[in-house]
Amino acid sequence: MVHDSFFIRKLEHFVTFSPEERQLFARHTRRTVQLPPKHEISSEGDNPQDVHLILSGFACRYKILEDGSRQIVAYLVPGDFCDLHVFILKEMDHAIATLTDCHVAKLSSSDIAELCEKPAIAKALWWSTLVDQSVLREWLVNVGRRSAEERIAHLLCELLVRLQSVGLVDHDNRFLLPVTQTELADTMGLTVVSVNKMIRNLRSEGMISAEGKNLVVRDVGRLKEFCGFNETYLHLREKAPASQGNRVARDEARDLSSA
Repeated sequence: MVHDSFFIRKLEHFVTFSPEERQLFARHTRRTVQLPPKHEISSEGDNPQDVHLILSGFACRYKILEDGSRQIVAYLVPGDFCDLHVFILKEMDHAIATLTDCHVAKLSSSDIAELCEKPAIAKALWWSTLVDQSVLREWLVNVGRRSAEERIAHLLCELLVRLQSVGLVDHDNRFLLPVTQTELADTMGLTVVSVNKMIRNLRSEGMISAEGKNLVVRDVGRLKEFCGFNETYLHLREKAPASQGNRVARDEARDLSSA
């Protein structure tokens, strides 16, 4: 159902859409593709033609350095647009790739233009872009000023809140985290050995536990206090309500990401 779409849930933290606006979203997100893990959605240097919207699965933005090393600069989860206004650019200055199986909608510049003719939608899409920029600023602070252990904890807190906002966290603060320690190292500017050690420390302190690809935040308050996490930068007005529909969506996303 259109009203249960992850991106609708995300954007409705800022505005409430009318049935007509929901149908407009549905019409412009029908062009979809199913992509496997580690598939490049966009490559650095490409001439971008479409905006991509993550309907399910996990993806990331990243830069490749001259020595072949990688810096991940954003995680993209269900409900996230991959660079909303990227078609304005003449060429991509970074790459976007899937981390898991992903169901992705492709929107053209004309799709975005028609959506933005609705003031409420235009405001919501602008809000989404501003939140992306706010998250990037927080990631800069994370890598530049927090300790290795605090960096990991802060990212886990952020993902917990972002996934809660679209109904992808269970009641016991359990959520799918299909990110490898190598990918975390590429995100945090750390070695894989350091990432492994920091995660073990957080687990031994009783703040988190891992069950397969699922992460459980055992003590949300302690984890947030430990890394100084303040979710204000995510600009979420309220939490998405839990519902049977949310649970079905979680199960579908889990199946896609673990395939």
